[in-house]
Amino acid sequence: MSSDKSWIEKLPEAARTYLDGKRVEEVECIVADMPGISRGKAMPASKFANGGRMYLPDSIFYQTITGGWADFGSEARYTDPDMVLTPDFATATAAPWAADRTIQIIHDIADQAGNPVPFAPRNVLKRVVGLFAAKGLKPIVAPELEFYLVAPNTDPTQPIEPPIGRSGRRVASSQGYSMSAVDEYGPIIDDIYDFAEAQGFEIDTIIHEGGAGQIEINLPHGDPIRLADQVFYFKRLIREAALRHNCYATFMAKPMQDQPGSAMHIHHSIVDATSGVNIFSDQNGVETEAFHHFVAGLQTHLPSAISLLAPYVNSYRRYVPDHSAPVNLEWGRDNRTTGLRVPIAPPAAKRIENRLAGMDCNPYLGIAASLACGYLGLEDKKPPRDEIKGNAYSEQDALPRSLREALIEFEASPALIEVLTPAFCNVYAAVKWAEQEEFLQVISPWEREHLLVNV
Repeated sequence: MSSDKSWIEKLPEAARTYLDGKRVEEVECIVADMPGISRGKAMPASKFANGGRMYLPDSIFYQTITGGWADFGSEARYTDPDMVLTPDFATATAAPWAADRTIQIIHDIADQAGNPVPFAPRNVLKRVVGLFAAKGLKPIVAPELEFYLVAPNTDPTQPIEPPIGRSGRRVASSQGYSMSAVDEYGPIIDDIYDFAEAQGFEIDTIIHEGGAGQIEINLPHGDPIRLADQVFYFKRLIREAALRHNCYATFMAKPMQDQPGSAMHIHHSIVDATSGVNIFSDQNGVETEAFHHFVAGLQTHLPSAISLLAPYVNSYRRYVPDHSAPVNLEWGRDNRTTGLRVPIAPPAAKRIENRLAGMDCNPYLGIAASLACGYLGLEDKKPPRDEIKGNAYSEQDALPRSLREALIEFEASPALIEVLTPAFCNVYAAVKWAEQEEFLQVISPWEREHLLVNV
């Protein structure tokens, strides 16, 4: 990168259109940490243009969501070695909310010998996609993003409340697919559209979900890494749009009591890398053996992967019947009571929707885990359980019901650990056990209300 012009020419069209020939003021060099938070360095564009290596300590992946640190019981962890970051210019996009003209770029992460850092979430997804590629297959995904717009909450001891809409009233629940409910916060939606357009992202649909102030954004199907990048970017985009209007956007799995949780449903299909033919369906739309093997893989291995799809203690509050959340690993055609749904689609779009992932998961890890389970199913070549054609809420699987249970299953799955690599799994488990222990130190309002003077 010897000149400002040379790196600008590497930017995608949307970023160059956003610049419109104007000078870039700042470049944000970013990566996704274990929770999926944007970490990195911001620098003047002139400094970025001069090139040179950029470094970050690998300890950014050892940090818990509270700012604590995982303990590996090893002195090696405390040396805090640097990783080498290289810009992936295909990911460059605008930061249209910034005061100065700013470009964000996701960076590839390697160690000082040039090897991909195995516990970097984006590298985990790249590895899983590579396993499919080695078999001549290409996974296709389409994520659904559910989130809540809520009133500002500056006191964590107070319950979260729905926002005030343009009518001056608090937004009501049970307004699924209501256009009037979407219009209540039209200015925020307008900014989401504008930011997405400036960043070169395509939105398939926006709808109001069943919760009070709950929105769903659907993204078009495509490459798993590219879509995970977009979800990573969208979370920040949506938060910034909400803040412009004195509102918070939250991706918590269950932010409000008695309201539905927020999911990141993941639609999967697998195509032959050479022909582009969907291997889940024949030309008449009949599901193939590969389809059934993939479903069986999800049914068999998802219990071990739940800690990646539901990564926090709050995540497990979402898994309750009758709140549009899955409580099982059954599969069914056009059946939203099943954890694994097969939507109505033509043969070329035959796909499986994994409804277990929460919107609080790291998109790289959620997609990687789901694809890894399906990959193991293709390897195992076992049939799934029979399709459920009625109400599957009565078919509750032995899914982990807490982060602690999920981590125990995660660490006891050699097949999943092999796919995701022991190096990643060791770091992830250590971080999540640390968060579990941190949570146990907190005394909740429920305990004070019911135990303080009664026991």
